[in-house]
Amino acid sequence: MAVPSYEVRSSARRTRTMTAFREDGRLVVVVPAHMSRADRDRLVPPLVGKLLAKEASQIAPRGDAALTDRARALFHRYLTPVVGAEPPPLGVRWVDNQSTRWGSCTIGSGEIRITDRLRQAPDYVVDHVLLHEVTHLVERNHTARFWELVRAYPDFDRARGFLDGLEFSRAHGAR
Repeated sequence: MAVPSYEVRSSARRTRTMTAFREDGRLVVVVPAHMSRADRDRLVPPLVGKLLAKEASQIAPRGDAALTDRARALFHRYLTPVVGAEPPPLGVRWVDNQSTRWGSCTIGSGEIRITDRLRQAPDYVVDHVLLHEVTHLVERNHTARFWELVRAYPDFDRARGFLDGLEFSRAHGAR
């Protein structure tokens, strides 16, 4: 298997350890700033190999097949053209224990949970929540870039309005 290209970054904050991760689909390795070129050439490739082996061994987390397929399709449609990455292993399932969130994402495992309060919601609302959560797989925090990616969804404002209405009715005693 060919080793993909990767970026090596120096960090003055790192004194002994190295780390490797994906950022926008690219492999990034962060090494201590004082590390010699010879040490980089010797130590970085095995670390990249470990990350690739870990990724290859990962299986998608458990999930509802239909929801997972929808999430993958949304990733392909809205994120792949922008970030150039394929979706990582992921699994999406309905849960009944989220009373204050519409969805949540565990970035390390690719597990996405959607509250079952949205089971009867229109598709455009569920797709908005799914896109929000899969966007966390490429942009961890709610940065300006994150919102730029999520706002590419054509029904963004309509779905947010629907969710705001649900939240309002829940907060004011309606069921």
